[in-house]
Amino acid sequence: MRTKVIAGNWKMNNDLNGTIELISGIKAELANKNIDAKLIVCPPFTSLETARELLKGSSVGLGAQNMYFEESGAYTGEISASMLKSVGVEFVILGHSERRTIFGESDETINKKVKKALASGLKPIFCIGETLEERETGVTFDVIKRQVEKGLAGVSLSEMSDVIIAYEPVWAIGTGKVASPAQAQEVHAFIRGELVKHFGSETAEKTIIQYGGSVKPDNARELLGQPDIDGALVGGACLKADSFVGIAL
Repeated sequence: MRTKVIAGNWKMNNDLNGTIELISGIKAELANKNIDAKLIVCPPFTSLETARELLKGSSVGLGAQNMYFEESGAYTGEISASMLKSVGVEFVILGHSERRTIFGESDETINKKVKKALASGLKPIFCIGETLEERETGVTFDVIKRQVEKGLAGVSLSEMSDVIIAYEPVWAIGTGKVASPAQAQEVHAFIRGELVKHFGSETAEKTIIQYGGSVKPDNARELLGQPDIDGALVGGACLKADSFVGIAL
């Protein structure tokens, strides 16, 4: 039985005061609740150390939204895996559609990041997904196949135990549109099938595959009830404590 993992991607939201308010709210929402899921918050870099202190003693994990694949050097504006580790980060989102589309990250670049994260003891939340144009032209599975093959190239069987995959149809991110439970399950099952090809059935069955794309408390139960959907990578709904925790209830 795979544990449900609910990760909140804050994106470019919340300064230090906002971080304190949101995490305090999440902890209050969790008080006296028995939640059978792992929660992770992914604040901006500037809030990570504060978040770590606020989360001490709680079951909520700490993640970052990105990292670079080099250890150090002349890479202005970038953050290394060791920097993230030094402030208590355990998870890191890699390959998010906004990194792919806005910042031009390629499958090859994302693969370097995934391998560097794993080598450094971080657990990547590896994002994949098709655009609206790709879905409408019928190439969704071709896109997913390519992203899995190239993004996880060189990752070992043992390392896969630390990889979370997040399927996020780009057309459903921040748009209010949501893939139907059947649509999402179809792609999640395809992803698991690709994992079987590359890593074997045992590893594929253990790998957590999240759904991302306008997940809210009112649609989470049906989405997370699908056999191959193991949690959610949450955007807008994670910026309010009650809705973020509500997704896990």
